[in-house]
Amino acid sequence: MNSRRAVNVVRLAWMMATLLLALMTIFPLVWMISIAFKVPVEVFQTNLIPRAPTGANFLYVLTEASFLRYIGNSLLVSTIVTAVALWFHTMAGYALARLRFPGRETIFLLIFSTFLVSLPVVIVPLFILVRAMGMLNSYAGIIVPSIFNAFGIFLLRQYYLSLPRDLEEAAMLDGAGYWRIYWSIILPLSRPVVSALAILFFLANWNAFLWPLTVVSDSSLWVAQVGIANFRGQYSASWNYIMAASTIVAAPTLILFLIFQRQIMESIKTSGLK
Repeated sequence: MNSRRAVNVVRLAWMMATLLLALMTIFPLVWMISIAFKVPVEVFQTNLIPRAPTGANFLYVLTEASFLRYIGNSLLVSTIVTAVALWFHTMAGYALARLRFPGRETIFLLIFSTFLVSLPVVIVPLFILVRAMGMLNSYAGIIVPSIFNAFGIFLLRQYYLSLPRDLEEAAMLDGAGYWRIYWSIILPLSRPVVSALAILFFLANWNAFLWPLTVVSDSSLWVAQVGIANFRGQYSASWNYIMAASTIVAAPTLILFLIFQRQIMESIKTSGLK
């Protein structure tokens, strides 16, 4: 009886700690949305629910500022990076998992080692390289360095290692080559993990800030996060506009996560990352 009571106490403590962490995580988002619907005189008041909710802040951001262009740039960059990255990552993951060639493990270790290096560490040499290639202030300067992602290759390789080899052997007996096997067998079977990676890549590039800020100075090429940073500098006292812009940018990420969170977790489990 005492042991059961102790288990219940521990379980209650864990639930309270989890609830506290959840509230700490959610509260900034709720506060951001609250300010986005407040009038200017009410922004710095502590009430969570606006006394006179208004959508004028969103209307101003979308019509009077250039924010729609920034969102369009983010959408363009995120879509292209996601599509091209998945195309190359699936081929790289298939080659590293299923093909036998000298130096395969060394190449994989070299690729995976880049996952341990954060962007701020390499941002200066990367900027010099992009400048030497003449890609400053261009979509290519934002997109091309963002395509490679060691985590994506690693996750796909782990997933492909779990696939049975009988399917490939049967296809080879029918005369299929590596490209045919990749296109007709591997890609259809990897749809769950590719879908999860597509969401992760899209969200990562949708929320990108440091690299687009570094490589682009032309305001017509700014992405949404850079636009918000400039918006804050331009409207330093108008937090209702800033929070409205932040809410607009955060909405797609929250919606995608809520819709596909189960698919993301299931794909990570099936890839061997348990």
